[in-house]
Amino acid sequence: MEDMFNFLHTFVPNPILLKIGPFGIHWYAVLMIVGGLFGFWLVLKLAEKYKMDKNFFSDILFYWVVGAIVGARVYYVIYAWELYKDSWLDILKIWEGGLAVHGIMIGGFLTTLIYCKIKKENFWKMSDLLVTGLVAAQVIGRAGNYFNQEIFGKPTDLPWGIPIEAANRPSQFFNEQYFHPTFLYECLGNLIILAILWMFHKLRLKKERIVHGEVFLGYLALYSIQRFLLEFLRVDYSPMVF
Repeated sequence: MEDMFNFLHTFVPNPILLKIGPFGIHWYAVLMIVGGLFGFWLVLKLAEKYKMDKNFFSDILFYWVVGAIVGARVYYVIYAWELYKDSWLDILKIWEGGLAVHGIMIGGFLTTLIYCKIKKENFWKMSDLLVTGLVAAQVIGRAGNYFNQEIFGKPTDLPWGIPIEAANRPSQFFNEQYFHPTFLYECLGNLIILAILWMFHKLRLKKERIVHGEVFLGYLALYSIQRFLLEFLRVDYSPMVF
């Protein structure tokens, strides 16, 4: 444990995992993809347990990914408009970071709602499985912020505080060096939420009658509580709705 704290306290990550000619493969993108695949695998496992048609999730996957990415980017660009208003082409550079999880939720679930309407499926039934896959993806994907040196928290002298390069520090904290790794706190929080949702699924499978939408609403409540608490540590601007 001490070695891990020392690593966090001294290591400055490189956002690029691998460079092939002029192209760079970013850690952020790789972790997002790995997280998404892990989440989708869990959704298929749950579909099997509920004796649901796996083809529905395979068929919707492409549309869900597109909706989630577009929603995540649009949401981020709207509240960080000052960064993009003079350089519209930068909006397309999603590999540099800037995907908001609330946008993933909005885009992904709007896509699901429309697809369920077309296929005449129960949205609440499908969303119970999808949120479980979503939070599983977040466990891994959120760690990508570490390599981009973003979504960190306030300055700290705790042994697991992470160094942030001067170019990435907010101006009011320019003379500080170590900051709370709030993205890692969220990874751990998401892991706990995933465990709770998984146990909820196991309990539901033993019931004769299942109320669809319970897991979906449980995820929204648990994730909202987590984000509310983390906002006290984060230094980046995040809009509050309700």
